[in-house]
Amino acid sequence: MIIGNGLIANSLINIDSEENIFFASGVSNSLEIRSSEFEREFSLLKNSVEKYPNNKLFYFSTLSVNDLSKRNSPYVLHKLEIEDFIKNNCSNYLILRIGNIVGKGGNPNTLFNFLKNQITNGSEFKVHSKARRLLLDIDDIPTFLSTNCLDIKNTTINFAYPFYYDLKGIINAIQNQIQKNANYTESDEGDFYKVDFDETTNEFFTGIKPDEYLKILAEKYI
Repeated sequence: MIIGNGLIANSLINIDSEENIFFASGVSNSLEIRSSEFEREFSLLKNSVEKYPNNKLFYFSTLSVNDLSKRNSPYVLHKLEIEDFIKNNCSNYLILRIGNIVGKGGNPNTLFNFLKNQITNGSEFKVHSKARRLLLDIDDIPTFLSTNCLDIKNTTINFAYPFYYDLKGIINAIQNQIQKNANYTESDEGDFYKVDFDETTNEFFTGIKPDEYLKILAEKYI
């Protein structure tokens, strides 16, 4: 069963099954600070685990838990709290920590959506030249789960295309697709965090070059 109705939830429809719980009803805004939003997700998760104790739980967390600059943010602390709850209360689970999702629709504040809207509208924005981001095609989530993860039990997997994209490269791909130049200024700021990707993730993306993956994302979703 799928719990949620957002971008991730909708991507899982074709792999839905009665014996699995795909919990995709989390807080979508990483800048969220309202405790009521975090409590809503936690309560729904606990109820789902209690109601279906024999089902395998798939939970979607975030790679930003590896970001030391965000380790005290309410969002990251919330995600880590839920991960701990799952590990201590579920007998069969998989936690998938995911990168910056790219897909149609969804949260307008996601990186790709934000940049697309800024460029389309001709709005001026600032780019942190030192920043790097890990991207993930929404369609890769159900494919990865169905081909690699249904038999994996009680583990946490870091999942994104394993390449650190700089923002100017992402902007170039988007503006080339839109055929409109971005209006931005550069700031010598930004950082990124290193993520350890296991063999399962690396093998999934074998044969796809970074420029090729970025071009696919731009062509599919811009």
